[in-house]
Amino acid sequence: MSEQSSPFKYFLSGGFGGVCTVLAGHPMDTVKVRLQTMPLPKPGEKPLYGGTWDCFSKTVKQEGFRGLYKGMSAPLTGVAPIFAISFFGFGLGKKLIKGDSTEPLSKTELFAAGAFSGIFTTSIMAPGERIKCLLQIQQGGNAPKKYSGMADCAKQLYAEGGIRSIYKGSVATILRDVPASGVYFMTYELVKEKLIPEDASAQVKMLAAITAGGCAGIGNWIVAMPADVLKSRLQTAPEGTYPNGIRDVFKQLMEKEGPLALYKGVTPVMLRAFPANAACFLGFEMAIKFLNWVAPNV
Repeated sequence: MSEQSSPFKYFLSGGFGGVCTVLAGHPMDTVKVRLQTMPLPKPGEKPLYGGTWDCFSKTVKQEGFRGLYKGMSAPLTGVAPIFAISFFGFGLGKKLIKGDSTEPLSKTELFAAGAFSGIFTTSIMAPGERIKCLLQIQQGGNAPKKYSGMADCAKQLYAEGGIRSIYKGSVATILRDVPASGVYFMTYELVKEKLIPEDASAQVKMLAAITAGGCAGIGNWIVAMPADVLKSRLQTAPEGTYPNGIRDVFKQLMEKEGPLALYKGVTPVMLRAFPANAACFLGFEMAIKFLNWVAPNV
């Protein structure tokens, strides 16, 4: 990351990087959510989806490629402030830990600064995730649709349960994002440090940032998957299904499906993680370079 760049440039560049992440990764995110939330088959019945490829192909066959981009408006709308706040939180966390010291942060300190950033994004992330997941699980074809889009979904949620309904799953989002953000930023910084020699060219630095970003995405989701499964189920369930929130989701999942269900949808997540996060950091670095060129003194 370009240390000399202003917070304003970080905001714009982080937002652009986030847009790149969504565009590159949303199709596999849709597959992930559908696998995580599909109903359990009755005795003698086949599951709705046989796996990642089956879910992908059925979605395209029944709804076209546009079906893979369902719910994308929600993350796109919130992605600029989410990434801006996330990177700001990480920078602030490093400053609080480091103080005036010139010593580089340890692995534990990098993790703590990254985890600190995860707290900042929940206020925007939780409602966006709730709306995104509800739109993603709507089936295509002739099936009736409850929500016509992002705004209609938000309006109906508010009418049904007020602001609490829109923010349903916030605790699960925090449980996912705090440790995952710690691993995300720690991995990025450590991998980038290992890949960039002192006399590295601009091209080498760019490739290192892309590789480090991809590795960071994989590390993030290894940690985030269990809480993400619980979050998706809680946020897409009808009101009253889980009166005690995430505890009831966890209890029911363990009783009916076992621990492996906490990693449902892991295949599309890992297929998405590297390219989506590589696209994020490529977009971020390109935007920073462009802004430094057009407005070097800002």
